[in-house]
Amino acid sequence: MIMTRQVFILLGPILAAVFYFLLKAVGMSYLPAVTAAITLLTVIWWITEALPIPATSIVPFVLLPLFGVADHKLVASSLGSHVILLLMGAFMLSKALEKSGAHERLALYMLKLVGISSGRRLVLGFMLAAGLLSMWISNTATTLMMLPIALAILARADNHRLTIALILGIAYAASLGGVGSPLGTPPNVIFMGIYEEVTGREFSFLSWMKIGLPVVLVTLPIMALWLTRGIKLEKALEPPVVGAWRAEEVRTLLVFGVAILFWVTRNEPFGGWSDLLGVSDAGDSTVALGAVVLMFLVPNGKGGRLLDWATAESIPWGMLLLFAGGIAIAKGFTASGLSEMMGQGLNFLTAMPLWLMLILLCLSVTFLTEITSNTATATLLMPILAVVATSAGFDPMVLMIPAAMCASCAFMLPVATAPNAIAYGTGKVRIQEMVREGAVLSVLASLIIAGVCWVMLV
Repeated sequence: MIMTRQVFILLGPILAAVFYFLLKAVGMSYLPAVTAAITLLTVIWWITEALPIPATSIVPFVLLPLFGVADHKLVASSLGSHVILLLMGAFMLSKALEKSGAHERLALYMLKLVGISSGRRLVLGFMLAAGLLSMWISNTATTLMMLPIALAILARADNHRLTIALILGIAYAASLGGVGSPLGTPPNVIFMGIYEEVTGREFSFLSWMKIGLPVVLVTLPIMALWLTRGIKLEKALEPPVVGAWRAEEVRTLLVFGVAILFWVTRNEPFGGWSDLLGVSDAGDSTVALGAVVLMFLVPNGKGGRLLDWATAESIPWGMLLLFAGGIAIAKGFTASGLSEMMGQGLNFLTAMPLWLMLILLCLSVTFLTEITSNTATATLLMPILAVVATSAGFDPMVLMIPAAMCASCAFMLPVATAPNAIAYGTGKVRIQEMVREGAVLSVLASLIIAGVCWVMLV
């Protein structure tokens, strides 16, 4: 693997240079050709991880100004995007939630609410808890927190079919749940940043949830039904004991709940609180960072604060560089004229019925992310899909949103997502079982996303 990555360190620039000269040979002008070559180099290094993904994300910041595509101040503004600040704030809030342990209590209450008297209810309860949590904290953290609880219960059941259903159900729900909110998974935030860059319009928190929540609410129960087919328990299982609430948990959830309320009501209804208070310059990133400051201020009842810097600085900073790199590439597409050129070249797609285009797009993205990073895939596809949608005469979100959602729905292989890898790492699920269950669910999720987006966006 290391040797393969070293090969692509050299092969990436060679392929990019060959691509550039081929584009020039067919008559493409310098700026769009060199932009396409820089993008290809970045994508090759992203997909092969020849360099760490965050390190590769710096490449457009260096090469776009050096080759005269865009001014250094223009590309540097990508790192200062409010979407980057929103994501940074969301990461820190999720760290505060994990630090307090409130996320585990929420999961246990969800299990108690649904009940675990049957195999189907047990799996559904865990999946609902994982889906709810992964809307606000990383799917990796959700999976790592839920699996030990599940394994403790499974130790009393001795049922292999239930074991497969529950372990895979948690992993799949953790990935799917991220679709429900803009902060749930990286492709959602990539969409929001590039959509604003391409259209000049902000896509609000509530606008995403109006589409994302129906996808989760429709898909998750269907996934649970499929995974639990034919499962029977010989005896009822006992739910874990939920202890008394601690001050730290209550205060963390209150601050987090206020942040969610302010996100959802910023612009709606009737103009939201930003219009009511006359603070139209405030945005979702304002709310996120304001909540982070509160986390640093509010005592945790144990002599400390709800959030400290040692916890806050452990967020994935490299992920912010990846998003910024994607926005920089989108700026390069526009500045070089490559977007307009691609739009003309992809006009043939506009002859395809939109419903068919959505289905093919969703299936393609879902299976592409089985073997590539969903963040890298979304970063590459968002500017291209914006161009295709504009050429077809409809809002770019019609293609960008389903693609961003499907980038989180790769369920077949352990390498596809961190939750899949964690589930496989338990040693309880064979890869053939993951492929068998995940293939069906990947197709189902793709079709549901295409259908919901067709109803909600067209």
